Amino acid sequence: MRRLSDLVLARRRVVAAVWVVLTLAGVWAASGIGDALSQKSDAPGKPSFQANRQIVQEYGNGGTVPAIVLVARPEQGRAVTDPDVRDELREAVDRVKRAVPRARVVASSGATGEGLDAADGRASVAYVFPPVSRQKPDENPQALAAVRRVAAKTEVGGRPLLVTGTEALSDDSGGGGAGLLVETLVGGLGALLVLAWVFGSALAFVPLLVAAVSILTTFLLLRILAALTEVSFVVQFLVGLIGLGVAIDYSLLVVFRWREERAAGRDGEDAVRAAMGTAGRAVAVSGITVAIGLLALVVVPVPFIRSIGFGGLLIPIVSVVAALTLLPVLLTGVGERLDRRWAGRHAAGDAGDPTVSPGWTRWATFVVRRRWPAALAGLLVLGILAGVATTLRPGQPSVDALSAGGDARTALRQLERSGLGSGALTPIEVVSSAEAQSGVAQELRGIDGIRGVLTPVDPSWQKGDTAMTVALPKGDSASDEGRATLDRVRDAAKDSGAIDGRVGGPAAQDRDLTEAIYSSFPLMVLLIAVITFVLLARALRSVLLPLKAILLNVLSVGSSFGIVVLVWQHGWGSELIGSVPATGSITTWVPLAIFAFLYGLSMDYEVFILSRIREECDRTGSTDEAVVAGLGRTGRLVTSAALILFLAFVALGAAPNTEIRILATGLAAGILLDATVVRAFVVPALVTLFGRANWWLPDALARRWGGR
Repeated sequence: MRRLSDLVLARRRVVAAVWVVLTLAGVWAASGIGDALSQKSDAPGKPSFQANRQIVQEYGNGGTVPAIVLVARPEQGRAVTDPDVRDELREAVDRVKRAVPRARVVASSGATGEGLDAADGRASVAYVFPPVSRQKPDENPQALAAVRRVAAKTEVGGRPLLVTGTEALSDDSGGGGAGLLVETLVGGLGALLVLAWVFGSALAFVPLLVAAVSILTTFLLLRILAALTEVSFVVQFLVGLIGLGVAIDYSLLVVFRWREERAAGRDGEDAVRAAMGTAGRAVAVSGITVAIGLLALVVVPVPFIRSIGFGGLLIPIVSVVAALTLLPVLLTGVGERLDRRWAGRHAAGDAGDPTVSPGWTRWATFVVRRRWPAALAGLLVLGILAGVATTLRPGQPSVDALSAGGDARTALRQLERSGLGSGALTPIEVVSSAEAQSGVAQELRGIDGIRGVLTPVDPSWQKGDTAMTVALPKGDSASDEGRATLDRVRDAAKDSGAIDGRVGGPAAQDRDLTEAIYSSFPLMVLLIAVITFVLLARALRSVLLPLKAILLNVLSVGSSFGIVVLVWQHGWGSELIGSVPATGSITTWVPLAIFAFLYGLSMDYEVFILSRIREECDRTGSTDEAVVAGLGRTGRLVTSAALILFLAFVALGAAPNTEIRILATGLAAGILLDATVVRAFVVPALVTLFGRANWWLPDALARRWGGR
């Protein structure tokens, strides 16, 4: 690491120029990154994806795109079965057909078994299966806007025609959002306030500058990667907000150590070299660990999850490179001038070592003396929350949780009051041969949980030798009832000789996507654990500490899952955070992303603290003294870094859609738990309890790695 520092400082102008060029190019890349990223969430080879692909190829609509649902609700004294009301609805549907060419549209004909009319005659639904957009294969905002324009000018039974559906509900939840740029700026402002409090000088701007350069450079690399392969749109949020936190974390560690070296009497380049020799090594280990957590996503056989892994690992890599190259140049050039206020206070004779936190030293002493209660209390909190996490249900959130207000929500309430139910928003599409369609429909009507079956004679519902049949479930696909209904439909399609069709639609696709993702989850966790163990064993020169770190990190992430389950799945705060009721499920990809990022980010703090404890133990020979000294010097760093990341995730929570808010909640809760319960209670208590066993290393490895 010192050789790298010598090389960087010897060519500081070249290093600075390279980063300036990369940053300017990153500004260009960030301006159009949204259009370069993919909205797809495919799981190739799964039955529902094959069915949806066939639907799209043959019909050009439906399949992956959620249906737009029209809801007619006549005024008092009139019913949807009245001939004049029926005619008005058909006219409205005809206008929608003209407004959305290539859409597959169906309205009630009054036939028994369709399930489009409420039993009391107070509501009727019509479906618009939009054409598939190449830009956004899982939605069609242009079609939704066109249907809404028609509905705004249309009355059926004396009342306006309403538009709902999963896409319409999501759009009503605030589709514009604050925007990634605004969210990043808000997170940056919060970080600046924390840094100003921590440093008490203009040096607070240096970590922010490193973060800005890291984020923009990562966007440049992401733009290049997106030109070579598909990269999920989720990555842009991770680069913007998580990149802000990670880059500042690494900068903080180096700057804290640089200040410590200055307090010890080193100046100029000597202080930078000394800081890089210790803190720089910890930054490299932390960054590699975070990157491994993300790279392990490549074992998941889902392209968009893999793209999150490949795209996401750019964040820690670029942040590490910036901290190890750009930061030494900045500290050497302007660091001392920016930090004059702190240096002046130190020179004036402030009591004690200014790089040691008296509060954290007292806390560490308290934990060391009460190691058993501290360890048990922390583990109890984590264990309870991790137990709650065992009830986590991955899948699409309930339709009730997609929006808290608006016309789409009003229409959904009307469906629920009329007895048509929220399942009307998640129809199940079945493709079969034209000859078998009547048998398909008959079989589907006999399935428990199916309210109605659509088999229109309209030519748009038949293509050559194939035909489309749509089953309307009673329950939302995210509910237990809806899941069971989908299972029965798929079993019938698989086992019955009357059905030779494939089952498609968004609900079936989400089910297959969930299975594809989580079937590889144990392998991903094992891969991360093995590689992390080897890295930490080498860095800490210990066998027990890496094992403890891995187990605690898994428990910490599990605890964050528990909070997500309580807040979102069970609704203990979801209305306060996102103005929506309990989601019933957690968006399929979110738990996986939370695990990958939190595991790596939590390991940052583990490495920061344990590296310093290892250093102090080598110096003093006492584990208890090492814990007190190590936490006294790193506690403030961890607190500051955690607070900055927390603010970044709060800003991420301002994103327009529920799934990003759930992700932000999991990350924010996980960081707070890790920085408080885990690092302030459990880690110092367990290290103290283990004593000399912490530092055991087999002789062969000790000789190779320089262990004691």
